[in-house]
Amino acid sequence: MTEAAALPGQPRGGVLSGPATTRTVNVLAPNPSAMTLDGTNTWIVAEPDSDLAVVIDPGPLDDAHLRNVIATAEQMGKRVALTLLTHGHPDHAEGAARFAELTRTHVRALDPALRLGDEGLGTGDVITTGGLEMWVVPTPGHTADSLCFHLPADGAVLTGDTVLGRGTTVVAHPDGRLGDYLDSLRRLRSLAVDDGVRIVLPGHGPVLDDAQGAIEFYLAHRAHRLAQVETAVENGLTTAADVVARVYADVDRSLWPAAELSVRAQLEYLSEHGLI
Repeated sequence: MTEAAALPGQPRGGVLSGPATTRTVNVLAPNPSAMTLDGTNTWIVAEPDSDLAVVIDPGPLDDAHLRNVIATAEQMGKRVALTLLTHGHPDHAEGAARFAELTRTHVRALDPALRLGDEGLGTGDVITTGGLEMWVVPTPGHTADSLCFHLPADGAVLTGDTVLGRGTTVVAHPDGRLGDYLDSLRRLRSLAVDDGVRIVLPGHGPVLDDAQGAIEFYLAHRAHRLAQVETAVENGLTTAADVVARVYADVDRSLWPAAELSVRAQLEYLSEHGLI
């Protein structure tokens, strides 16, 4: 067993850009950071025998990247016909309007403020562009508008920031809510257990070849962190910053501001459930 295969979700090694499944190709955006890992994954999704493609999360407003996505699709013999967003954070969505201009496509998203065109996205919607069958799965928690896309033919789910290829996700309080996030993880676990999802195609980091393992790890991690936060409060820590310093002491301090958002979400959850 390789070291990567021993990690939660069995992340793939090697270059992140390029084909991931029969119907998906990743074009990595040049925006690496502590929060975005290697950069934003911009996904091109298309049926092999179709000349139409769907792009998920064009990424930052970087003209070279946006044109590279279009060029990659053209090299595959595809024309970008639709743009989708998993959520509205700038590293995923800032370039969407410019990308829509370049491709003359509509942008569909859950948040009406992010849409270009009349159609949004919601529970039960199916993307059928170019013969695709890709189901919209609302997964609030990281943000209120977070979505995933289930691609049954590849046994895959495109998760945006709901599940990452490495590390764990921030619950971005106050927009993000922990209760919603836990429900979303359980929804994704059901796709893995009951609907044949094996592969996670994340918004950042490598492809995960063990979807159920990754999601189970996320659920266990959240339960562990929540218990730690509850214990910290019981020991007299009253502010989110103090809780972060105790619970996230082993985490790079550059990530503490993001950790504080998650702690605020956890404190809200514990309070709502009468646990603190």
